[in-house]
Amino acid sequence: MSDRLLPTGFCWCGCGKEIGIGRFFAQGHDKVAEAALMAVRYEASVPRLLVEHGYGPDRSVTEAAVSEGGWERCDRCGYTGAPASMRNHINRNHKGSRP
Repeated sequence: MSDRLLPTGFCWCGCGKEIGIGRFFAQGHDKVAEAALMAVRYEASVPRLLVEHGYGPDRSVTEAAVSEGGWERCDRCGYTGAPASMRNHINRNHKGSRP
C-alpha cells in the first residue's frame, strides 16, 4: 500500500484554488483532474486505460474489483458495485423481493 495522501489546502487538479481543510478538490474538480489524466495518459479512452492496466474482454476489471477492491456482487442479478452502490441497488431493485 502506498503512503497516505494528505490534503494540502489547495485543489489537487492544479487550478490553485484554496479549499477547505480535509479536502483534495474544489467541488467538481476531481472530475476535471480525472478527465485531464485520461487525456494525458490514455488518449481520453477508457479502453486504453483498461488495456494499460491489464484489463479488457479477457480479464474483467469488475471481477478484480470484487475480489481485490472491496466491491460486492448482487446474488439476485449479478450487478457489481461498491458497498454504498450495492445498498442503493438492492433498495431500488430488490426491496421486498425474495432472494
